[in-house]
Amino acid sequence: MQTTLMEIKSDYKFRKTMMNPLIDKEVLKNFGGYTFVVGGLLILLGMGGIMLPNIMSLGTNIFVAWLLLIGGAVWASHTYQYSPRSVMDWLKPVVLVITGGAMLFYPAGGVAGVGLLLAVYLLMDAFSSFVLAQTVYPARGWGWMSINGVTSVLLAALFMIGWPETSYWLVGLYVAISLVFDGWALLFIGWTLRKTAVSK
Repeated sequence: MQTTLMEIKSDYKFRKTMMNPLIDKEVLKNFGGYTFVVGGLLILLGMGGIMLPNIMSLGTNIFVAWLLLIGGAVWASHTYQYSPRSVMDWLKPVVLVITGGAMLFYPAGGVAGVGLLLAVYLLMDAFSSFVLAQTVYPARGWGWMSINGVTSVLLAALFMIGWPETSYWLVGLYVAISLVFDGWALLFIGWTLRKTAVSK
């Protein structure tokens, strides 16, 4: 049975749709023009942090400190309403407020603490990457997971060697690089979605 040109075109269109499904208009709206603005701003902020890592480290410390203070205040309000006489329920908000306040009043120690937390996080990330790589081996992608694990171990070692002094610039550098990658990811996702929608 001879395949007609119309059948070939129809089959091609079907395969293209299956490989690159139609994008919902709501999803496309969520990645509108502001996606490019936010992505660009994140890249600029990240580049500024790379050039001034000490200031970015200080800014990160202040941001984390205020998050702890706000979290402690909200938790304290909840405890006051529902169990004001329980000493154990007051423990968490008090610890959060004290920690946040200490990070604001002693920023150098706060940055060192954030650096230590990042080192622990990176070691946990490395462990999970190695476990995942071993799980999927010999399937494709296990090598990339292993590389991610090794990178995380090296970054954790950078934080630990010379701690706490290294934290004063490394925390800001780490956050700045993360912002740059987030910005490029937003730009790429927005551009890809728009390109896919136009090609449809």
